[in-house]
Amino acid sequence: MSQLFVDNIKNRTGGAIGAPSGIVVTGVVTATSLSGNASGLSGIDATALKDSGGNIKVQANTSGIVVTGASTFSSNVSVGGVLTYDDVTNVDSVGLITARSGIRIGAGQSVSAVSGIATYYGDGSQLTGIELGTQNFVASGTIANGQTVVINADGTVGIATLSTTGGTVGSVGVFESAATFYCASTYDTNTNKVVIAYVDQTNSNYGTAVVGTVSGTSISFGTPVVFESDDCSFSLYNGCVFKDNKIVIAYTDSGDSNKGKAIVGTVSGTSISFGSPSTFRNGTTYFVTAAPTNESNKVVISFKSAAESSYGKATVGTIVGNNISFSSNHTFHSAATNYPRIILHAATGKLVISYVNDTNNDNVAIVGTVSGTSISFGSPTVYKSSNNASKFAIAYDSTNEKVVIVYGDAGDNGRGTATVGTISGTSISFGTAVAATSNGVANMSASYEPTTGKVVIFYRDNGNSNKLTAVYGTISGTSISFSSEFVVNNITADDLTSVYDPDNGKLVITYRDTDDNNYGKSGVYTMASEVTNLTAENYIGIAAEAISNGATGKVNILGGVNTGQTGLTTAKTYYVQNNGTLATSAGSPSVIAGTSISNTKILIRQ
Repeated sequence: MSQLFVDNIKNRTGGAIGAPSGIVVTGVVTATSLSGNASGLSGIDATALKDSGGNIKVQANTSGIVVTGASTFSSNVSVGGVLTYDDVTNVDSVGLITARSGIRIGAGQSVSAVSGIATYYGDGSQLTGIELGTQNFVASGTIANGQTVVINADGTVGIATLSTTGGTVGSVGVFESAATFYCASTYDTNTNKVVIAYVDQTNSNYGTAVVGTVSGTSISFGTPVVFESDDCSFSLYNGCVFKDNKIVIAYTDSGDSNKGKAIVGTVSGTSISFGSPSTFRNGTTYFVTAAPTNESNKVVISFKSAAESSYGKATVGTIVGNNISFSSNHTFHSAATNYPRIILHAATGKLVISYVNDTNNDNVAIVGTVSGTSISFGSPTVYKSSNNASKFAIAYDSTNEKVVIVYGDAGDNGRGTATVGTISGTSISFGTAVAATSNGVANMSASYEPTTGKVVIFYRDNGNSNKLTAVYGTISGTSISFSSEFVVNNITADDLTSVYDPDNGKLVITYRDTDDNNYGKSGVYTMASEVTNLTAENYIGIAAEAISNGATGKVNILGGVNTGQTGLTTAKTYYVQNNGTLATSAGSPSVIAGTSISNTKILIRQ
């Protein structure tokens, strides 16, 4: 075989040589480029290098290799530099992937770990659209957005609720089987007896009193005793109070020129005996009520003095044995006055009188201070303008040291409405009035029940067939909230009065039963029981949306932020109350709802 050794071969014109029969190369061929149709290449899979037109798809130049069509690699491909691409269907990387321009995930797609835990590194400050502190639950009952939520034993969730089982009256006792009027009552802690004063219409309207004994849920009565053998039908009110082991009854003696009088009684067993009556006002006197004082042997009687231009008056009575004497009458309102009611604010020793200014129909309250046999008054405070409430009641909450006045709101269809009074020196101020009843009311009575901390209001419900009804009030600060209303008895009751029996832990309600010939009756009232489903363990959060019964919905749990609130005070700890509402004071049990971060948002915490 011959060999040709040359540096360059060119054709005669200096261009590329032709090889019409081909060139066989057994060594390495080095070329700066390949061009033209690749169909003539032998020993090479031309289909891998050409396109459908027969043109070469792979070219090598000084910048690298250019592939003009799709390429398939049957084994691994290693890239020492940067891999640049326009579109990738799937990426399976065993190392770190850096996306310089971000990663976009299509709708309905997800990011998840094939197995184990997927970990995100970073502070998360730029993450949006991610819900933290939210969990899905199935609702048992309808849940509104923003309601507090408890988890049930079966894993479903519901709202925190407070259910009230209506109070009951035991066997009703009849203390007068005849028409009675102007009932008043008090409790004698010396003998553990209830004393009721009233007008016996069948017995010539004589002033009469009876002693009641509470046993369990029943009350029985001794024989009624006349304390005034004269017509007392002009009384309109009576005052009946217990002071220093004595009973003081104040009344109007209609048979003696409508004079204002009082008498002292002593309870013994199931009976009561009286001393002689004493006159505290010689002229026409009515709307007589009485209250004890913190002074020894002293009571205060308030009244309307018709003989003195209907001025509002009060007088201090001093008990001596079975008798009572009076100082001068003192004016608390020097204009026409109606419906005065008086109560002792035991914590301060002040007397509070609520009345109607008959000149402009304002409902007013004033504070009285007893000194010896005299009483002086501070400035009056209007708690309801132009109302002229003839039906109202007054109670003292000894736990919160507040006075509660309940009245019919003439501007709201006569609904029972309450306001909380706070004593400061010789003044009284009131919080926002709150509606206590759904309908108009009449013949109200109010008493404080200390074992439950409730102000109990009994009333005749004008919008429900005049049934005897009750509602409970709970004081918080200068406000009061109310339970649902419930019927006590399906009767029409007038001349309502109620008193708390501390020895039996019961309220005794007394009334005139207009459905039964106006008979005088009393019953022992057992407070309604309140049951909450909230515990210190089952509160989990607040509903992040409205959830229908049986549906699955979102609940903001620990660490989540609920945005369904209103009226919050920022930067306060809020507690779940027994009825599911939020408040800044703890309920019972004490359950923290979270911390308010605005007036509409609360951060759930424990």
